[in-house]
Formats: sequence, structure tokens, C-alpha cells
Amino acid sequence: MYRVSIRQLMMLALASALITGVIVACVHRAVENGNINIEPTVIADPTVATEEQNNIDIYRKISPGVVFITTRTYSEGLFGLYPSQGSGSGSIIDQEGRILTNYHVVQGAREVEVQIENDRYPAQIVGVDRDNDLAIIKIDAPRGRLTVVPLGVSKGLQVGQKVLAIGYPFGLQRTLTTGIISGLERPLYDSAARRTIEGTIQTDASINPGNSGGPLLNAKGEMIGINTAIFSQSGGSIGIGFAVPVDIASKIIPEIIAKGYVSRPWLGVATFPLTRRVARAYSLPVSQGLIVSEIYRGSGAAAAGLRPAVIGQSIWGDAVLQQLGDVIVSIDSQAVANNEDLYKAIKDKRPGQTIDVEVLRGGRQTTVPVRLSERPPDTQ
Repeated sequence: MYRVSIRQLMMLALASALITGVIVACVHRAVENGNINIEPTVIADPTVATEEQNNIDIYRKISPGVVFITTRTYSEGLFGLYPSQGSGSGSIIDQEGRILTNYHVVQGAREVEVQIENDRYPAQIVGVDRDNDLAIIKIDAPRGRLTVVPLGVSKGLQVGQKVLAIGYPFGLQRTLTTGIISGLERPLYDSAARRTIEGTIQTDASINPGNSGGPLLNAKGEMIGINTAIFSQSGGSIGIGFAVPVDIASKIIPEIIAKGYVSRPWLGVATFPLTRRVARAYSLPVSQGLIVSEIYRGSGAAAAGLRPAVIGQSIWGDAVLQQLGDVIVSIDSQAVANNEDLYKAIKDKRPGQTIDVEVLRGGRQTTVPVRLSERPPDTQ
């Protein structure tokens, strides 16, 4: 039998310890440099896992892909420029470092910074879609630091379905809240864009300032919405939050990445609503419609020969309607009474498409074919 001396045992133990130390140091350095991807927790089938375990799995797997966004803007005052800061959340959507968030999180920002764990990265705005309150920003970070939040599908969601929200409310790092879908197809008026976001998801999962731009997830850990707004009189959550459906984001993300904006149809007019008083003064056969106040050069409306009103100014500086131009009453047989109606009537059209604009001209109704152009990016 082979006998091992105490000295040999001590030398073997020392050699093993040295080898182990070298391996651990190499792995640690590789992880720090982003060369090794640690496989995140797998989310168990939600139909068999307990709700508590499902929540834990989703947080462990998805939260590394939810980032904290801080912005700096400057406003001009009496004594120069004054900086102000804002914050929100976002979701990493690819290994190129692109992050999906809300437009209002980065609106007007001169500087954008993204925090992942304890690391901070400067970010550039790739593009925005103000109409749907969405934006994409990009950072240069090691791939090992980028955990992608998978995009799900918002079509077919049901009221009562479990949802989870991850974000940075009030700057608190990675907060998870849970709830259910409380309502679907909720119209949400965006005062910044002066547009209504159609079909938003209502949830009672707690959403607070700072959650904006973060993901609303289903029980599989898939993003089904982008948390956008809360209904609150106190500034805090009262269980009524709204998220932009992810199907809207999935549709426009490629165009935002490619062009920096979303191509939208444009009639090329400025309008204001027809009032009953004006309708009576001009003996119009309708009481609702849009008075064309301005025609933009190079637009489809200009090419089609739509006619603007003549607006002057009173001695008190008020606008005065001196001559009535065209009054738009419908588009493709869809009645329009205000600018929101006009937006809805053409929002699903494409630039280059021809629409029938029914107008009152000289007291008579006439239909004018107008070829829609692309809305200029600086008006989006």
C-alpha cells in the first residue's frame, strides 16, 4: 500500500488552494469584463408555480433588464440657463444597448444617463414617437451587462389577468409591484402631445412617479405594456395606472430605429372648430366642422387647392374672422368636429394615400381629393 506523508498532504492541499484561487480570480475578471453571461433564473410555468414563486422568478430574471434613466434639461431665466433633472425607467430591448421608455421621460433632455446596477452610462436618443409617448435611447455597455426584457403580445389580454410592474418609483432601485388588468381599451389624453393614446391598459399594480417607461409584465415575464401614467390627485398611486400596449411599440420600434421618428400622414392644414355663432353668421347648413385657418406650403392640402379663412386683428389685438374659407365637415365620410376627430380620421392612413375631404365652400358642399404627405419630423 502506498503511504502519503503529512508533508505530501500539506503540499497537495496548498497546490489545490492555489489552483482554485486562480480559477476563481479568472472567472471573476471575465464576469467583470462582460465575457461570461451568467444564465438568469428560469421562470417556472406560472400554471404550476405558486404566485409567490412566480413573482420571485420574474423579478430575478427580468429586473436586471430594467434601467434607471436620469435626464438634465436647461431652461432660460433672467440670469442665464437653469438646469433641472428628471427621471424614469426603461427596458433593454436588444443586445445593441437600445432601451425602450416614454417620450415624456426624455422630452427636451440635453443629457441622458442610464444606470444598470451601480454602473452609469451616457445615452443618446435614437428616436421618439410623441403621439404614443414612446422613445428609444441607446447606451454603449458590455453585452454581459445587457439583460433583454422580452416583448410579449398585448392583443387578447383579459381583465383580471395578473400583471407585474418593475421600475424605479421615486428613484427607489428596482421596485416590483403586482396587480391585475383593471380595464382595457382606455383612451388616455396626453396633454404634452395634445393627442389621445388609444387602447391603453389600465392596472391596479402600484405605479408612481419614476415608474414611467418601465415594463408591465405578464406571468411569463413578457412585456405587455409600457407604464405611462397614473390617475392621481395626490401625486401618488391610488391603484389606477395606464400602460401603452406593447403591440403599438412592436409595430413602430423598427421605424424609430431606422428613421428616428414614425412616418405619419399629414393633411397640411391648421384648423379651429366651427362655432354655432359663426355658422349662423354665415348661414351655414351645418353647426359642426373645422374652419381651415392656414394651408402649409408643399402639403397635400395646398396641392389640392383647399382654401384658408382670412383672419385679421381687432384694435384690441383679438383675432377676427374676416372671410370664411373651407370648412371641413368629413374625411372619407367620417364626420369631424374638432382636431382630435381630424387626427383619428387620418391616423391609420399612409403618406401618399388619397382621401376624400368634404368641405363647405361658399355655402355649398363639395368633395376634394387630397393626397396625404408625410408629416414633417419637427412637428412630431
